[in-house]
Amino acid sequence: MPENYAIIVAGGAGSRMGTAVPKQFLPLNGTPVMMHAINAFYNSNSSPSIIAVLPATLRDQWAALCKEHGFTIPHTVADGGKTRFQSVKNGLAVVRQLASDLPQSLIAVHDAARPLVTPALIDKTYAAASRTAAAALATPCTNSVRLVSNNGLKNNAYRRELVYLMQTPQTFNGAVLYEAYEQPEEETYTDDASVVERKGYPLTLVKGDTRNIKITFPEDLRIAELLISQPKLRFE
Repeated sequence: MPENYAIIVAGGAGSRMGTAVPKQFLPLNGTPVMMHAINAFYNSNSSPSIIAVLPATLRDQWAALCKEHGFTIPHTVADGGKTRFQSVKNGLAVVRQLASDLPQSLIAVHDAARPLVTPALIDKTYAAASRTAAAALATPCTNSVRLVSNNGLKNNAYRRELVYLMQTPQTFNGAVLYEAYEQPEEETYTDDASVVERKGYPLTLVKGDTRNIKITFPEDLRIAELLISQPKLRFE
């Protein structure tokens, strides 16, 4: 059996939310957003060891929230970096210390701002990564798509059936992910899949769910509140 790990990345300040509270700490149905994400991993059949990556300045606030909400799910806290790339790398350093056999481990990377992820979605990515070494949730694009070039002066229609919208978790063989993050950081990296892909490893897309939304703007939190409070709108 492989060792499973989950790196929950919560490095963003959430400036687009327009609140003084970091978005990962905002209440969703009475519980901080980040706790929902950690809870989903804890309740998955994959049962990973969980590493929460936070800005060092938020460690005390997180500890206080855990005490306030009686949040006792075991997890290790790692300091975030200046960029998401650096934050994931810091999380990987913790995994490196914990893992007894990195090539036999599986590591999921998940945005703390995706609180509605389900144990079933999580398990699907671990299962796929165990077969292919690199797997990520994605949903088909349903909108019309245009590609912009020449500094916005030109745009062209693009076939939407060729476009998928990436989600997290994105799950990888431990040695593959560690090797990929030994590369220099580049601005072109948009997610963990792009880092691994740059190293030459193919990616398996796993069917995601449109309800696995990322909390970025105030309206996203309101949508999440609706989804979590209405049983008929919840995940199956």
